[in-house]
Amino acid sequence: MGKLTGKVAVVTGASKGIGAGIAVALAAEGASVVVNYASSREGADAVVQAITAAGGKAIAVRGDVSKAVDAKGIIDAAINTYDRLDILVNNSGVYEFSPLEEITEEHFHKQFNVNVLGLLLTTQAAAKHLGEGASVINIGSVVSRLTPPGSAVYTATKGAVDAITGVLAKELGPKKIRVNALNPGMVNTEGARGAGFIGSEMETGLVSQTPLGRVGQPDDIAAVAVFLASDDARWLTGEQLLAGGGLR
Repeated sequence: MGKLTGKVAVVTGASKGIGAGIAVALAAEGASVVVNYASSREGADAVVQAITAAGGKAIAVRGDVSKAVDAKGIIDAAINTYDRLDILVNNSGVYEFSPLEEITEEHFHKQFNVNVLGLLLTTQAAAKHLGEGASVINIGSVVSRLTPPGSAVYTATKGAVDAITGVLAKELGPKKIRVNALNPGMVNTEGARGAGFIGSEMETGLVSQTPLGRVGQPDDIAAVAVFLASDDARWLTGEQLLAGGGLR
């Protein structure tokens, strides 16, 4: 029996990368998983297929977390399909790096709407269904500590995730719902490769600052998410777990 047998999880932005890795790992431990996606139905279906082929349970659900109606719809899909909700992983996120002189209103709102507002709207919808022992996992980033040049807006969103995690841990604590942040360093994902980070001078520089000497893989992050979702982390809330091989 897995650590999460009988539990139901929603993972936002789970069609690829870290989200996909977390969805597969939660299912491997027995959770039934709602694999949310915003645009890549093909990617979400592939994650669902991987889970079901391994004997797990999963469905793909489209939704833009920055829209209240969609955020509620993602959560409603979990309730309508599995009749409960125990784990919410707020993984949906976007990033664009720009120096100060190139920051625009569109650049700002695009990132804050998904990374911050989306997290709040999805958690707001989920909180009505979460009960004692439930776990909310907010995917942040080590950038909130590294504060790299050119990342003012993105770093601000992840700093907001850290702060919101603390606030919601206190708000939801009386219901015995845990809220923690899981903050990866650079991870070798489709997004990181597409942005040109992997194989770049940035990767080389970050690896040189990482005690364990490499970038992360999605399953490195997924293993920590399983821990936070499980009763093994029953005494943790309001915490920021850095998962970057010592990068900080």
